[in-house]
Amino acid sequence: MSGERPRAGGHSEDTLDLRLPDGLIALATADALDGHGARRRDEDTTQSSVSVAATVEPSRPFVVPRHDDLLDRVAEWGPADTPAGVFRLVPVRLERDLPLISRWMNDPAAAAFWELSGPQDVTEGHLRAQLAGDGRSVPCIGVLDGAPMSYWEIYRADLDPLARHYPARPHDTGIHLLVGGVADRGHGLGGLLLRAVADLVLAQRPSCARVIAEPDIRNTPSIAAFLTAGFRFSAEVDLPAKRAALMVRDRAVRHLA
Repeated sequence: MSGERPRAGGHSEDTLDLRLPDGLIALATADALDGHGARRRDEDTTQSSVSVAATVEPSRPFVVPRHDDLLDRVAEWGPADTPAGVFRLVPVRLERDLPLISRWMNDPAAAAFWELSGPQDVTEGHLRAQLAGDGRSVPCIGVLDGAPMSYWEIYRADLDPLARHYPARPHDTGIHLLVGGVADRGHGLGGLLLRAVADLVLAQRPSCARVIAEPDIRNTPSIAAFLTAGFRFSAEVDLPAKRAALMVRDRAVRHLA
C-alpha cells in the first residue's frame, strides 16, 4: 500500500515465493485538519502510504442495483476501537477534504507512489472519478480520535482491472492507504490501522472472504505494515506500472493473525 494507483499485472495462486527486501519498517502517521472538527496535529504533512488505487474501468459488465451496494455502505460501517484510539472511515466530501488530500499527495514521499502530485485539480480528478462512479471504489478520510490523518480507498478488487492479473474471487475487497504527517510515523500506527480496517471489511461485508492489497514491491514500509496487520504475502505480480506484492488477509484466519 504505498499510495499507488492500481496497476495491473502478474498472476499466481496463493503461493509464498517472494524474497522480501531487507529493512521492512512499520508505517506510522497522522496529520490533522480543522474541517472535521478535530484537534490539529503536526502541521507538516509527509506521507508514507499504504497501497494505492485509481479509479478504473470495470473488468467485466456489472449491473448495479444501488450506488452503494457494491461495498455494503461504507459510510455506515461505524467506528473501530484500536489501541491508538477510536478510528472511523468517513467518505470523502470534495468541498471539505480536497485541500488536505491534495496537500498529502504533494508530499514527495507520497508522490513517488501515488502519482497525484501537482495542482489541486489533479487530485480532484482522481476523487471525482470515484465519486461519480458506481460505488466500486469509495475514497475515505481516516479519522483517529476526531483528527483526519489518512486517506483510504476501499474498492472491489474483483471488479477492478487488478482482477485480470491474479486469481480473483467474488467480493474480494481491496485497500489502499496513504498516511499523512510525520508525527506518528515509525510507531506501528500504519499496521494497527490496516488491521482495524481489514477487520471492518470482514465484519461489514459477509460476502467477502479476503481483503487484498498490492503495494509496490519497492515500498518496504508499506509491505511491513501489511504483514504487521495480519496480511500474508501471496505473490509478486507485474502490473502495467509497477511490480507489486500481492498481500492477502483471509477471513478464515482473521482471529489467528
